[in-house]
Amino acid sequence: MTSEAGAVAGTAAFADLPIDQVRTLLAVVDEGTFDAAAAALHVTPSAVSQRVKALEQRTGRVLLLRTKPVRPTDSGTVLVRLARQVARLERDAYAELGLSGAGEPTRVSVAVNADSLATWFLGALTRMPRDPGICFELRREDEDHTATLLREGVVMAAVTSSADPVPGCTVRHLGRMRYLPCAEPAFAARYLDGPLHPSIVAAPVVVFDRRDDFQDGFARRLGHGGAGPARHYVPTSEGFVEAVAAGLGWGMVPEPQAEPLLRAGRLVDFAPDLAVDIPLYWQQWKLDSPALATVAEAVVSAAARALRT
Repeated sequence: MTSEAGAVAGTAAFADLPIDQVRTLLAVVDEGTFDAAAAALHVTPSAVSQRVKALEQRTGRVLLLRTKPVRPTDSGTVLVRLARQVARLERDAYAELGLSGAGEPTRVSVAVNADSLATWFLGALTRMPRDPGICFELRREDEDHTATLLREGVVMAAVTSSADPVPGCTVRHLGRMRYLPCAEPAFAARYLDGPLHPSIVAAPVVVFDRRDDFQDGFARRLGHGGAGPARHYVPTSEGFVEAVAAGLGWGMVPEPQAEPLLRAGRLVDFAPDLAVDIPLYWQQWKLDSPALATVAEAVVSAAARALRT
């Protein structure tokens, strides 16, 4: 199916849902408030409120939680995702017809985990052809949570650890990212010189953020409930690795970042038989979008070179 036909088919899905109401719902979610959505749509806040209420009456469901910022309900999320997909297909169709603005780039939104972003993902984007022009909106998120952004319709594609397809998405296996349990040599000699089972719980640890359960999972493999209470939170991939190399604590370091530091003697792999492989997958909307297809092929190709198979 061509992009133009896809746009027609997608728009047909709105046969019983006035498209202005659905687009208004999307604007409210994106802008966060009814007033901000009104400004973006160049209508009054009253008109925005009336459209949303009419859509809720038509669907028989509450679509928005009136919080600050507003949040879609599960039903609202379905319509928001559909609205984004139709908008994507419409833009692709306009571009094929030569109706888009001169030189207007196509924007592709992708959720990607920090470690992939720091090691191999950007290389995929730089190898893409520059014509047609594509702009990227990257959302950094843990690989266990990137699928959530895809499910909510915030992004068109995601690098995720989930092999289960998000509704309306396809899945391709990318490879495995290997993580090595590493520490600075003096740190390892002080805290980890001996059986790991009792040592690991007493050693300070570096974690990415408060949702990062990776180091705790490693400690649980050794028979503990988790890593020790002395924790340093470093929420960037590069900063995380530097914190481990500086001796603040031990951590699970991606193999591509660990290898040069191991060769230089700045890190040691204190449990070489306990490396952890995380499978990564590419999930994307089921759309006949040339831009999205181009990005997907570049990502899959780069992953094949950078990740373990």
